Amino acid sequence: MKTYIVTGAAGFIGSKVSDSLLKAGERVVGVDNMNQAYDLRMKEYRLESLRNQANFTFLKADISDLAIIDALTEIAPEAQAVINLAAMAGVRMSMSDPWSYLYTNTLGTLNMLEYVRRQAVPKFILASTSSLYGDAGSNAHDESEATDKPLAPYAASKKGAEAFAYSYHHLYGIDVSILRYFTVYGPAGRPDMSMFRFCQWINEGMPVRINGDGNQSRGFTYVDDIAAGTLLALKDVGYQVFNLGGHEVMTINEVIAFFEESLGKKAKKEFAPAHPADVYTNLADVTKAKTVLGWQPKVGLHEGMQNLVDWYLANRSWTKDIQTD
Repeated sequence: MKTYIVTGAAGFIGSKVSDSLLKAGERVVGVDNMNQAYDLRMKEYRLESLRNQANFTFLKADISDLAIIDALTEIAPEAQAVINLAAMAGVRMSMSDPWSYLYTNTLGTLNMLEYVRRQAVPKFILASTSSLYGDAGSNAHDESEATDKPLAPYAASKKGAEAFAYSYHHLYGIDVSILRYFTVYGPAGRPDMSMFRFCQWINEGMPVRINGDGNQSRGFTYVDDIAAGTLLALKDVGYQVFNLGGHEVMTINEVIAFFEESLGKKAKKEFAPAHPADVYTNLADVTKAKTVLGWQPKVGLHEGMQNLVDWYLANRSWTKDIQTD
């Protein structure tokens, strides 16, 4: 049995990665500060399914606190890898509180890298973001594109995290996989993202707020496929950056239309001006992940969206009240 440290273990992707490792018979030390960046009921729901499994140890802690290094050293003096998925996410909120993004995303990554260095952990995975690409390059972004013009503090904080990861690889020989996630969706997803919001808003008869004309598009990937790709990135690569996700494209209007049909209800659309930090389209070139990691998404967009609808309706007693602002 190997030990893996997963930060952000109560998060959307982190809980799936932790669950996959546990089901494979590994030990997981899950770290999460259980903050209220979004409705805490969602994190508690995900965490409960992990707590019920053998070989799961939960540490409620903040990776931006230097004390995390000693705490992890005591709980897990030896680990096979650190999968650093803890993050402050979201472009718009980063504009009102950039400090939290700097502390968690950049300083927190530094603290985890320092733990890896001190304990000679051989592998480090960093969750980064497609937001680094901004408006640069082609519609289908590949990893070679420039990432030096972040459009919001969120992307800037992840750029800093990537820079620290490279420096620790260069100085200490740590094997590093950087994963630039694109738009991830699925059951128990983040309630501040469009998929959950649209499902809830349409089903509950709430106004459906759309920034722009709705013709902007995103590349979407189902959370189980993202978790599988994250685990494939545990292989030795030296230092590599991989796009993960964003391989199936749909416009915002098409997403809403799907939920309308699936739920049997019409959306009460309210349009607002486009947000200056939003990009019009965000599609990934995932050739490198497929070639180097052997990653192949399995869940189609319509199937995954229906899974989200089914999960939402099955848990509607509490999902209908989840805060989405």
